Amino acid sequence: MRDLSSAAPPRVAASAILPPAAGNRSDLARGTAESLPASPLVRILGVMVFNFLSYLAVGLPLAVLPAFIHDQLGYGAMVAGAAISVQYLATLLSRPHAGRLADSVGAKRTVLVGLLSTTLGGALLLAAAWLTAWPLLSLIVIVGSRLAIGFGESWIGTGSLMWAMGRMNGEQSARVISWSGICTYGALAASAPLGVAISATAGFAWLGAAMAVIGGLGYWRARRIAPVPVVIGERMRFSSVLLRVAPMGIALALGAAGFGVIATFITLFYSAQQWGQPAWALTAFGASFIVGRLLFSHTIRRWGGFRPALASLACEALGLLLLAAAPDAAWALAGAALTGLGWALVFPALGVEVVAMVPPASKGAAIAAFSVFFDVAMGLTGPAAGLAAELWGFRSVYALASAACIVALALAWMLYRRHRQSAASPRLASHPS
Repeated sequence: MRDLSSAAPPRVAASAILPPAAGNRSDLARGTAESLPASPLVRILGVMVFNFLSYLAVGLPLAVLPAFIHDQLGYGAMVAGAAISVQYLATLLSRPHAGRLADSVGAKRTVLVGLLSTTLGGALLLAAAWLTAWPLLSLIVIVGSRLAIGFGESWIGTGSLMWAMGRMNGEQSARVISWSGICTYGALAASAPLGVAISATAGFAWLGAAMAVIGGLGYWRARRIAPVPVVIGERMRFSSVLLRVAPMGIALALGAAGFGVIATFITLFYSAQQWGQPAWALTAFGASFIVGRLLFSHTIRRWGGFRPALASLACEALGLLLLAAAPDAAWALAGAALTGLGWALVFPALGVEVVAMVPPASKGAAIAAFSVFFDVAMGLTGPAAGLAAELWGFRSVYALASAACIVALALAWMLYRRHRQSAASPRLASHPS
């Protein structure tokens, strides 16, 4: 009997699931029963665990890699920031392919490719740790590792979202996106101190080994979960989807600056201020992000995406201002926590509006296109913030990120007003004075 968990997913119309061939009917029923438990939360988390593993691998070196490049290899803050941010360039370049792959050949295959890339990224970081006697070569291998991790992040992130949405029959998109973020930043919150502990006790090289093991274990597990049907129907070109979601994406990119500067420069900021334990700032950011998602994600279902996004951007801007002005580590920790709380709902709140803008067969492309703007922000944030830090100091980095959030807030407000006007127009037309 054929193993459906490793086979190509069946294709279905947007409105109905086509019956399987007679010889495969019992296999499909068995695979569906095994992979779709009654609890919606278990359905979502059953595949969102791969997003968690992806960001666990992403986050393990975040608190120590900038210092490794700066102190061990002897490069400046701008080079360290660029080396970290090249991951987001890779994610950006692979987003269109990830969206097309998820829409055409299935979410499961997309996730599997991403997990293999994550494994490769860990192996390259392990190699870079053995090449410190040749700083330039070590830096090049680190860049290769970041590229592989970036490709993996793109494929796993897009694929796991589409996989979870398929397991929920296309319903509760806000809940799926919210849990995706909880897994993402939960992994970052756990991985930062874990990465510091691994590096301090076993050595930097073991970070790469741990990342490779994480990717390999994820691949092993994903192969044992049945795929979901691929939706067929009207499929927009990626360029058309990108243009359609661009206004929302720009607001997302500006709001993402807060996460970018915390993930990339919080370690060097703490070092410049002679504060200890920078990893706890990443943990505070991730923990408050999770609390925000758990406590307030229902507001998206109740009020739509725009109003929660506006409140979140305002909170994030305030947290970044607090970081910029922090007189000591305690205030900086509070600023990081407030920033995480604000950033919590920005992606799902705007993302729900984005998914509603495209036909069902192009949801993967819409998620990928929307995420492109996040990747652009991450790719630009590292070098730009590094240059600002060298010119004006690390406090300026957080002040500029706060200004970006304020601009995002203004843009989101304009989009909200336009949305309300367009929603009111049909009602006015049907009730002429």
